[in-house]
Amino acid sequence: MHFTRPRELLVAGLIGLVPAYVAFKFFYGSLPTLPRFAGATLLVLAVIEAVLAFVIRGRIRTGRLLGAIAVARAVALAKASSLLGALMLGGWLGVLAALVPRAALVTAAAGDVRAAIIGGASAAALIAGALWLEHCCRTPDNSDRDPDQHRTG
Repeated sequence: MHFTRPRELLVAGLIGLVPAYVAFKFFYGSLPTLPRFAGATLLVLAVIEAVLAFVIRGRIRTGRLLGAIAVARAVALAKASSLLGALMLGGWLGVLAALVPRAALVTAAAGDVRAAIIGGASAAALIAGALWLEHCCRTPDNSDRDPDQHRTG
């Protein structure tokens, strides 16, 4: 398994952007109003992954045992989460692109723009948390470990 590449995130973002833009551009009148905190679940996931990243990083740096399966699962979680975050960020950006021009004219669109901004920020936080978790699961260089462990004499 390779670590997440920027182009993978870009493709996932585009896959989310296009259908969201089309749906909100052409079918907005028949769609329900977006809940204000619709995307906030992604922020909860981002915080959980950031905390997990710091725990794993600390255990690797201090040399405490950490199962290879646990690290592999964390990397798989990070990879899936970064792709989900990119897909959702693209979707929220598509919603914004379709609704920002209408926000001054349609009251519901102004409320949905706020929901899309919260969702987009939460999706960006998920991408950041997932990439940080993925980074913390890498095998450390000698310079990344605790300096006290490498003293001789």
